[in-house]
Formats: sequence, C-alpha cells, structure tokens
Amino acid sequence: MKLSRILSNQNGVSRKHANALVAAGRVTVNGNVCREGSMDVDRFATVAVDNNIIQQGTEALYLMLHKPAGYLSATEDKVHPTVLDLIAPDLRAGLHIAGRLDRATTGLLILTNHGTWSRGLTEPRVRIPKVYRVTTAHPISPETAARFAEGIWFEYEQLTTSPAHIEPIDATNARLTIYEGRYHQVKRMFHAVGNRVVSLHRERMGAIALDQTLDPGQYRTLTAQETQSVPG
Repeated sequence: MKLSRILSNQNGVSRKHANALVAAGRVTVNGNVCREGSMDVDRFATVAVDNNIIQQGTEALYLMLHKPAGYLSATEDKVHPTVLDLIAPDLRAGLHIAGRLDRATTGLLILTNHGTWSRGLTEPRVRIPKVYRVTTAHPISPETAARFAEGIWFEYEQLTTSPAHIEPIDATNARLTIYEGRYHQVKRMFHAVGNRVVSLHRERMGAIALDQTLDPGQYRTLTAQETQSVPG
C-alpha cells in the first residue's frame, strides 16, 4: 500500500494532507524519515507521524522445519496431520509454506508469513536451486544424468523441465539439484527414465540448508543471513 494511503486511512487525514506531512519530513518508516508518499509500505513496516505510531509493523516470521514423513504440506486438513500441527499454536496465524513437499517426502520446509519473500524463494524464473537426496528402486542408469541435463518433457504441463544436475552417491542413491518445484517433479523425472523414487529428502533451498541439529518435527527461526540470502 502507498504510504500516503496508509496515512490517510490510519491518521484520518486527506491524501493531500498526508503528502504534505511526508514532504515536511514528519513521517518515518521503520525509524527512517521518508519523503515519498508514493513509497510502497507493507504490513511489516512501522509508520509514525511526529513519533506517534500509526501502523505497528507485524513481525515477519521465517521458520525452518525438518519435515517428517506422514505430514501434509498444508495449513489444514480434515484427514491427515499437517506440518502446521508441528508449529507452536501462537506462531501459526498467517503462516504459509514456501515450497511444498508431498506427504512421504522429508527434509527442509520453510514456513513464513511474508508472501513477497517466499516468492523470491519459490518463483521458477528466479532459479533458486533445490537439492534433494534421492533413493531409487532400481540402479540409476548411466543415461539419467544426460536426460536430466536436457530436461524432461511433462505432457500435462506441455513443457520441458529446466536442466537438472544429478550427483551419484551409489547405485540407487544420488543428490539431485532442480530449479523449479512442479507437482511431484522429482518422482516424475525418474519415472520418465524408467525408474522409481522410494524415498526423497530435501536438503537445501538456495543458501538455506537443513540444520542437522534439528530432529524430524523440530524447527527453528531462520538466521538473518539465511533470510537475506533470498532475492527480494
């Protein structure tokens, strides 16, 4: 929302008066004087006029969860437990999931109440790498790396996946790096090369790696460095 509109709505003044307050240097956003009434201000910013707060910024939450198997990446479900059930009740309001995992998949899951920030983490065009540990039912064929690097055609979406990199660990285990996050993408990619995923664990999203001290079901707040690693 524009700063002048916030002032008009919350301070009971006209838009013209609001712009005059801004021009006079009487308005601060997060403690800094702002002289642009057209500035976009989100709900996380604290706005004050003459040091009187007219919008108290909402606290932005960024949580890293070690997702266990059996939990849905959803905020509510009538049948299955959801990852939100693992979060303290007083933190749940407004949280959404940045990059879902299916019910059987484990590992790094990010929850936040900051929609603009989470889009920077999940938007395919930003090309944030997502790293998975994959176990397959059959030995990974020598051709798999080349096929994944070329991209796999998905008939339903009528598109070819972005080039992906696979790093073999042993015959049936590998690390896979993808840059999207399409529906069951990893499982569908392996199905396309005649294999089947039997377990999937996300280790990393961009510069944010799953904290190895977190047991399944545990979570912590992201560090400032982790939060700032996501492009705005």
